[in-house]
Amino acid sequence: MARTQKTQDHIDRARAQWARQLPDLDTGPMEVLGRIYRLSRLVTPSIEATFASFNLDRGEFDVVATLLRSGPPHRLTPTELYRSLMIASGSLTHRLGRLEKAGLIKRVPSDNDGRSLAVQLTDEGARRAEAAFRQDMANEAEAIAGFDPDKKAQLAGLLRELNLAVEAHLSGKTTGEPTQD
Repeated sequence: MARTQKTQDHIDRARAQWARQLPDLDTGPMEVLGRIYRLSRLVTPSIEATFASFNLDRGEFDVVATLLRSGPPHRLTPTELYRSLMIASGSLTHRLGRLEKAGLIKRVPSDNDGRSLAVQLTDEGARRAEAAFRQDMANEAEAIAGFDPDKKAQLAGLLRELNLAVEAHLSGKTTGEPTQD
């Protein structure tokens, strides 16, 4: 059934354009992954503005949030951090330097290896990470407040299944670490 112009979203319009240009190509994956990507792009500016209001960029927030959600003593090794964040160790080193300079983390002797240092949130880091996360969740809840609660729960379950399927597919093709989030 063809959608009317009023019920078409950006992805429907893009698929129609592609159908005219490349009629033999199945653009069905855009219906799912394209919409997920577009939704992410739509909310990213608001999320980044929230973190900026707490003097954090998104990468810095990811580090302090990962430490906070790890539970007391809010301490992880750099290896645990970069595996959880799925970033290169060099990127993490740069973020840690900025966060340490800002007084949000400190380096402490590792519980597992006295020769290495772990990364631990400071009290200020924990306070700021929690406040930023609370504000971000409030903003995100507001953004989807108009969506039917039953459909929201159904969509969350379907997205979980999709996430697991994509992770399983990709884990067979890459040598990267599986996600731990």
